Amino acid sequence: MDINIIKAENKHLNDCKEALQKSELGRVYFAEEGKPIKALSEGISKGEIFIAINKRGICLGFLWFITNGAFHSFPYLHIIAVKEEFRNLGIGKKLLKYFEEVTCKTSSKLFLVVAEFNPDAKQLYQSIGYTEIGIIKNLYKRGVNECLMMKEI
Repeated sequence: MDINIIKAENKHLNDCKEALQKSELGRVYFAEEGKPIKALSEGISKGEIFIAINKRGICLGFLWFITNGAFHSFPYLHIIAVKEEFRNLGIGKKLLKYFEEVTCKTSSKLFLVVAEFNPDAKQLYQSIGYTEIGIIKNLYKRGVNECLMMKEI
């Protein structure tokens, strides 16, 4: 699938919200009314969210990363979500590749966390070179453990 990745604008807010809310991550962490819009608005205003669009200009999914988000020194992948109808088409991998291409110019390590309830995502990250560093219990929500992962460039 031919896609472009561009910086998100406010006009993409509802598309990003849809992708997030219909993901397992969204159901666990962003179910509260208004929480997705508030978070995504912040990410867009900071220029940290990028969207994948097709030739027709349709938003397929998004990526949110913070350049110095891990240990105030390394890029941190905060959220990645692909709209339900566009999953399993390689869009997530293309967004991850974009994250790596943009950030590897200035960093030797990349970080992310993946929830224990999302083994498919963990397997994807491992398949592209991320390794498990450790488990962080109750990081974002009590009862949900996160796996800290790192990739050395």
